[in-house]
Amino acid sequence: MNDPEILPQQRRENPEPREQSFPVPWALLVMTGALVLVGATYIAQADIESPILWGDGRARAELAGPGRAGAGAAAAVDGAALYASLCAACHQPTGAGLPGVFPPLAASEWVLGDEKTVAAIVLHGVSGTLTVKGSAYDGVMPSFKEQLGDAQLAAVLSHIRSRWGNGATAVSAETVAAVRETHKARSAPFAGDRELAALR
Repeated sequence: MNDPEILPQQRRENPEPREQSFPVPWALLVMTGALVLVGATYIAQADIESPILWGDGRARAELAGPGRAGAGAAAAVDGAALYASLCAACHQPTGAGLPGVFPPLAASEWVLGDEKTVAAIVLHGVSGTLTVKGSAYDGVMPSFKEQLGDAQLAAVLSHIRSRWGNGATAVSAETVAAVRETHKARSAPFAGDRELAALR
């Protein structure tokens, strides 16, 4: 039988690659195994209960996050963080609001007044003209009664009543719960000055 003719084009081609018995180098396998062994040993011997090894001195309860501080311990709600995420876009980080649209919270008679009134405002929102510090505002404030629980609302209100020169007392979750119960039948926001004046 005659050998097949090898054409010049075929001679230019490199030979087909072939897989060897051990395609992964032994050195790489040994190094990978050693790294896995060192990592497993380190994790097994690490003392994760010791705050010193956490590097910044925080206690375990601080790292656990809200709701995990321990049995029976009430987790503190961060009113400043809630304000930054839910309120600052309208009322601004400085509490100064936006002229004609969103009223200021700094030195506001509504914020510094009856804690039940300001709780009702945040629970149900406001629609219509609201007068703050002698200026009229026609923006719409949404209701937060479905979005936030009593402790969260109390934390936001306490934050607002203690910032930007405000010196009003903190609001408790029990106060918010009582206001929620008082106005539970309300499904619409307060109609600005017209309805809120009666709550002062």
